[in-house]
Amino acid sequence: MALPDSGPSARGLLRFLTCGSVDDGKSSLIGRLLFEARAIMDDQMAKLDRDSRKHGTTGAAPDLALLVDGLQAEREQGITIDVAYRFFGTPRRKFIVADTPGHEQYTRNMATGASTADLAIILVDARKRLLPQTFRHSRIAALLGIRHVVLAVNKMDLVGYDQAVFEAIRAAYAPLAQGLGFRSVESIPVSALNGCNIAGAPASTMPWYQGVTLLPYLETVDITPAAPGPFRMPVQHVIRVAPDFRGYAGTIAGGTVAPGDSVVVLPSGRASRVGRIVTMAGDLPRAGAGQAVTLTLADDVDIARGDLLASAESPPEFADQLAADLVWMAETPLLPGRRYLLRVGTSETGVAITALKHEIDIATGEPRAARALAMNAIGRVTLGLDRAIPFDPYESCRETGGFILIDRESGDVLAAGMIRHALRRASNIAWQGFSVDRAARARLKGHQGAAIWFTGLSGSGKSTLADRLDRALVREGCHTYVLDGDNIRHGLNRDLGFTEADRVENIRRVAEVARLFVDAGLIVIVSFISPFRADRAMARSLFEPGRFFEVFVDTPLEECERRDPKGLYAKARAGKLPNFTGIDQPYEPPETPELRIMTGELSPEAGAERLLGLLRGGGILP
Repeated sequence: MALPDSGPSARGLLRFLTCGSVDDGKSSLIGRLLFEARAIMDDQMAKLDRDSRKHGTTGAAPDLALLVDGLQAEREQGITIDVAYRFFGTPRRKFIVADTPGHEQYTRNMATGASTADLAIILVDARKRLLPQTFRHSRIAALLGIRHVVLAVNKMDLVGYDQAVFEAIRAAYAPLAQGLGFRSVESIPVSALNGCNIAGAPASTMPWYQGVTLLPYLETVDITPAAPGPFRMPVQHVIRVAPDFRGYAGTIAGGTVAPGDSVVVLPSGRASRVGRIVTMAGDLPRAGAGQAVTLTLADDVDIARGDLLASAESPPEFADQLAADLVWMAETPLLPGRRYLLRVGTSETGVAITALKHEIDIATGEPRAARALAMNAIGRVTLGLDRAIPFDPYESCRETGGFILIDRESGDVLAAGMIRHALRRASNIAWQGFSVDRAARARLKGHQGAAIWFTGLSGSGKSTLADRLDRALVREGCHTYVLDGDNIRHGLNRDLGFTEADRVENIRRVAEVARLFVDAGLIVIVSFISPFRADRAMARSLFEPGRFFEVFVDTPLEECERRDPKGLYAKARAGKLPNFTGIDQPYEPPETPELRIMTGELSPEAGAERLLGLLRGGGILP
């Protein structure tokens, strides 16, 4: 989510974003800033005049909001729906500004803009005062590490430039800002449309305000971090341009580095010293955060993209169990137990949300119990990673403490996250090995352990096929066990209902049990509807390759409903059984199962024979 730097050291650069509710005037404000900073070229003004006549909302005057509202859909609707970045400068400072959308459904775009910003301009419509988006955007800004806020009370012209209105809004915002720990909060009454208090001296229309105006404040606000922090650089590329040159390219995420400094390579833990700092302009004696450089090391160390170069004196923490805050961005909810990909810097690993500790109330900031996170919700979670990663707490270093969650199948970004700390209790637990291993159990039983995972609609014939396969395997002297969905809900999962969150946990528990059975050398037969691909993929990920066989019992819904062996479809159609798969809950059929059995074409016995062949072909049976 990072933007490219505009200079070698980013000195004098301010990254800020505008945010607020719909139609608070964010685009107009940025357009006015560009105009006052003389950052609009003559050809842009000519085009603005033409666009204003066609799309504008300001009569004969140029509609400065159109300088930012670049998407056709935005211009037609008069709203911002994407993050629009603009680069401009004054003699005193350079700026990168992100105009973020106000609609609640686009909160994820606001989080994207906030992830690299140093300051947030939070707009409030003087007529509407504080709204839910004001609270939401303020909390997201604080979570994402923004420590400087401008409360811009806009559209003062529409309330007669009334001082009482401004003072009431400022007073109402103060407790929120104090609770979020911002380092500075500057409240400014403005009219972006008329240019009041945007640049120059305070506006004559508001003689009661003699504070700083917006652009001069942005030019002078001190965003220098309290401490630079230790050196960190995620490796983006390994460069070999000559037989005797091996360099490691990346953007320095924190601290400074100089030739001769001791560094450690993570996750390998190998130590070395910096040889050179190479750039297109020549070698540097020192480099700092924000600079893109290539480092050489004194020793020949195995380094690849995704590794982290860090100060040997102050290395990052290292853990595979983490506590983190999430801003959930996807339309599908976050459900504990599901598996995702976690990307931090240039590194990527598998991850599961092992627990949702609480959701954060947007208005009050108080934690509240939750079993899922809906789109735009904020919550505290615990993460279980497939491998330990180096990290810093987010408040210490954004680049090594911030991450995104990615859907394994679609590649969509689902959440922005901020690592808070490692879970020490988890890091003290190690897997205990025993003398009798899986191979010994396989020799004793005469076959390998494996999981046969039947999935399909209720009434498709899963339990019947599981029973036939179990009998056939026992006849051959195999050690087996059947985990049936209905039977498991009488004991282990009796506390779970049929919501999507409960279904995820249902599958997570049974998959862990099946994994233990396979480790014991059994052929475990799992018969669960397991309607979601993501949950079946999670189950598969627990097993070694070749030890998990997904079997799709493919029976049309109409046939399942005709059979209705337990009368469940009749109850669901009558509205007495909510969240029933196939009726008011979806079923996602497997895309590449190991075996697909159509029960309308095969008898249970013939299906069992095909399954035996699958196991023999997979090396499970001799």
